[in-house]
Amino acid sequence: MELLIGHSPDPDDAFMFYALKRGLVDAPFSVREFLADIETLNRLALHARLDVTAVSAHVMPYVGDRYYVLSVGASMGDRYGPVLVGSGREAGLVAVPGNYATATLLLRLAMPSVRTVEVPFDRIMDAVVSGAVDAGLLIHEGQITYARHGLRRMMDLGEWWSDATGLPVPLGLDVVKSSLGRDVAASVKKALLESLRYAREHPEEALRYASEFARGLEMGDVSKFVDMYVNEYTVDMGQRGESALRELLRMASEAGIVPESHVVVI
Repeated sequence: MELLIGHSPDPDDAFMFYALKRGLVDAPFSVREFLADIETLNRLALHARLDVTAVSAHVMPYVGDRYYVLSVGASMGDRYGPVLVGSGREAGLVAVPGNYATATLLLRLAMPSVRTVEVPFDRIMDAVVSGAVDAGLLIHEGQITYARHGLRRMMDLGEWWSDATGLPVPLGLDVVKSSLGRDVAASVKKALLESLRYAREHPEEALRYASEFARGLEMGDVSKFVDMYVNEYTVDMGQRGESALRELLRMASEAGIVPESHVVVI
């Protein structure tokens, strides 16, 4: 059996999928890999085009019962997350990395009247520095490099979320198409967990591979970013992580931002 697996070309996803992609763990399936930015993966998930994929938590209300959420592979931060940055002006118009990005959902919950414009995630800092927008919402490595571009932090949405809920902020998930069945989903979960364990037991090897997707980051920054988003919740989101996901979707539904949803975590 071959599975079409999508993930972002970013250090944290690359670190986690390294052993699975290289055949270093046993799996009852072969992998056909598709790399794309998270917003593209979100939009493909809307059409259930990928067997297994990384998605934003924000997209789950729109994929209905078409995907199971895996308890392994989640990207969550405890009191840190997407960062709103600016160069000194008030945040009149904010560049966001995509309509379905969880960062965008968090911003709308924190600042209900915010005006936004979609900008590719890797161009947001340029848009702020140039003055095309007043502020930008940063995901991926921008969360740790923005000060080097003369930008200042206006809000850390992970901190805002923690103050509001006392929970980790649920940003990204790994999901499996439900039409494949629970047995296949369970086999993917097991293989992904083994891949993650291999990377954590062989960090230098996995980080070297992850650095190929780091867009010019120094190895120290690559390691820092991976440590931020490959953590205890990635190994197993647990009850606390699942509660965070359900609370995010509940708050967003009550605010009228997303439809009501029912997610199945396995």
